[in-house]
Amino acid sequence: MLSGALCFLLTAAGLVIAGLHGWRRRWRTAVRWTAAALVPAGLYLTGLIPVGSAIGRALGNWAAKLVLDPGVWTGIGLLGLAVLLLVATGVGRRSSSDRPEAGTAAQPRATGTGAAPRPAVGKAAPGKAAPGKAAPGKGAADDLGDFSDIEEILRKRGI
Repeated sequence: MLSGALCFLLTAAGLVIAGLHGWRRRWRTAVRWTAAALVPAGLYLTGLIPVGSAIGRALGNWAAKLVLDPGVWTGIGLLGLAVLLLVATGVGRRSSSDRPEAGTAAQPRATGTGAAPRPAVGKAAPGKAAPGKAAPGKGAADDLGDFSDIEEILRKRGI
């Protein structure tokens, strides 16, 4: 009963403040205060005040147990070790069996035949012109949109 009275008192105070802001023609602020003022009454009427109290007590008990119980510290250590092992083994890395998709500029792996690896498709060997390109700056650079200017500057500098 005391929590109900407190919730409705907070709602009334918030509505008075909202009314004062509305009287001064600060409509947006008045609506915000009205919305905030309705929260305590809504929480009480839906029965969420005792739920919040139970959650608060449970969190307090857990925190006290966390500080005082060595078993909890052992569990935290095991979780830390698990995360460390997962990071060390590279869970987020691509596996070596994953191949780059077609059209990427990745170099093919060298084979044991002794043949020199060929440059990737669309790349020319240093000092040679790329076969099939009629004019520099045309083709894939046109598809990049905003990045075509940057690519052209880099190409002029030989990068």
